Amino acid sequence: MNKIRKIGAYWNKPQHAAYLFIAPAFLIVVLFTIVPLLMSFYVSLTNVTTYLADGKFIGLKNFKRLFEDEYFLNSWKVTVLFTIFDVPISIGFALFVAALCNNESKFNSLMRSIYILPIICSSTVLGLTWELYLDPQIGLGNYILQSFGLPKFSIFTDISLAIYGIIFISIWRGFGMTAMILVAAMQGVSTSLYEAAELDGANAWHKFWHVTIPGISSTLWFVFITRVIGSFQVFDLVYVITGGGPAHSTETVVSYIYDKAFTHSYKLGYSSAAAECLFVVILLCTIFLYGRMLVGEKKGGVDR
Repeated sequence: MNKIRKIGAYWNKPQHAAYLFIAPAFLIVVLFTIVPLLMSFYVSLTNVTTYLADGKFIGLKNFKRLFEDEYFLNSWKVTVLFTIFDVPISIGFALFVAALCNNESKFNSLMRSIYILPIICSSTVLGLTWELYLDPQIGLGNYILQSFGLPKFSIFTDISLAIYGIIFISIWRGFGMTAMILVAAMQGVSTSLYEAAELDGANAWHKFWHVTIPGISSTLWFVFITRVIGSFQVFDLVYVITGGGPAHSTETVVSYIYDKAFTHSYKLGYSSAAAECLFVVILLCTIFLYGRMLVGEKKGGVDR
């Protein structure tokens, strides 16, 4: 009984009880994040297949082969291109929409609901819908173009245009959620700052640039970092619409990993090595961007 009381007294203290509350979440992180990450790194050092056969330790040979594979390097080019267009355009458009929907009104509330609808829908449904809409034979989009005397086109079978079609759908799908996050941040900016700016003769643009933007700088950095991470991991739209084609023109790093592990080669060790490379790049980008965010916050606003 004394031992039980001592144990109860020990864990009854706030500084000790806190560990009990975080223990379930900590175990989940360990079991489903840290352990798989370590196992993935070990698998990347073997030549094991997806069927768990031929699991021999081969060291860094998979990584050497990766950087000799032109399709792997091409997948990075596609991913970087996707990120360069997707991130700034989606955040810029979301910022514009958030500024328009910032005021409380029934119309703005309705528009916020409409803007957020695409993110609720399944990526599979959205991808198939856009693919059918832009289909050169039966698509409504091409029918509308032809009704105006314009030629029909097949964007998702064009090597030079397919990736931009994926980028457009990604922006259309994700800007609404980003806009609503920015709206919430804008509504948290003190009205006294706007009143002070008006007394100084600031117009609407000056108030937006010198009051609103610094006031939501932390949120802007948050959506920017998460959007960059999401862009590097883009897969669902590519898989549903083009499958990485035509001629690997839309094959991102994640779709390359999936293809090597589950579609053609069934090389689990090789694809795990590619996944480790992606993890390192995302980690370094996140650390760099987070550091820039801290520097910006120390300067008292957006780091311009």
